[in-house]
Amino acid sequence: MKPILFAPFGVEFPAYTTLLLTGFLVAVWLARREADRVGLPGEKIVDLGLAMLVAGIAGARILSVLTDGMLMDFVHLCTDPKLVRARDALVDTCTADAQCGFDYLCDLATHRCYPPRDCLAALKFWNGGLTYYGGLIAAVPAGLYLARRWKLGALRTADLVAPYLMIGLFFGRLGCFFNGCCYGAPTDSWVGVVFPPHPDRPHVPLHPVQLYEAVAVLAIAAVLYGVVRPRRRADGEVFGWMLALYAVWRFVVEFWRIDQRGGLGPLATSQWLSIPLATAGGWLIWRARRASATIGA
Repeated sequence: MKPILFAPFGVEFPAYTTLLLTGFLVAVWLARREADRVGLPGEKIVDLGLAMLVAGIAGARILSVLTDGMLMDFVHLCTDPKLVRARDALVDTCTADAQCGFDYLCDLATHRCYPPRDCLAALKFWNGGLTYYGGLIAAVPAGLYLARRWKLGALRTADLVAPYLMIGLFFGRLGCFFNGCCYGAPTDSWVGVVFPPHPDRPHVPLHPVQLYEAVAVLAIAAVLYGVVRPRRRADGEVFGWMLALYAVWRFVVEFWRIDQRGGLGPLATSQWLSIPLATAGGWLIWRARRASATIGA
């Protein structure tokens, strides 16, 4: 775990944010090269990427706030901060603010540390709390709308960027690993990773599901680029396979996670969302095959 990736001249570069932006830049660069190769305007692909980044961050933050089980904490941070637990305070009980560490305060009535009032905490995505599916659900419609408006061909553009969405996610999952979030369940296997002590995270070997997913999305990107794309029968098929493959993988890997991320009944939020996304991907694949069969008839 390395929350600060590096700090040249005292300027800290948080691992998660740095790798997330690196993934975005790499994905946009690759997508622009591909656009130039297939005859789409590369500068429009860059503009599309920037628009999808903004929409994606907004969607990722909104879904995280609403579904990760901390919505009331954000409410209480504005209305009554003493009701919010200071998860990484330096002490369990306190008699003075200085004992709590960071900018936490001490409630002398309960001798518990609590964060200061912050009515804008829910908007501060740079402090952590982004959900990939929220970003995908917001960024994809924004990208499709702009691609259609700019006459790029919505599904054609979706096929072009699909492998690079997975490559961007690869960097994002590396950021999760270095940041110590999105961790897995305890394991006795040799692959287990012990993260530094934290009140919300067991100090035992855990499944490094962040690395599992990093490998998985690279494999999906390779399949999309090297197998699906050369055999594409109609626009939308590559994007459909991306949705289907990632949704199935995400549904499975969620069973290995124990971090706080919200859920309903026996399934996590991401597992519920995986079902309609896999269905949408399957429909796009079926649509492409039907179109190919119609043309060949």
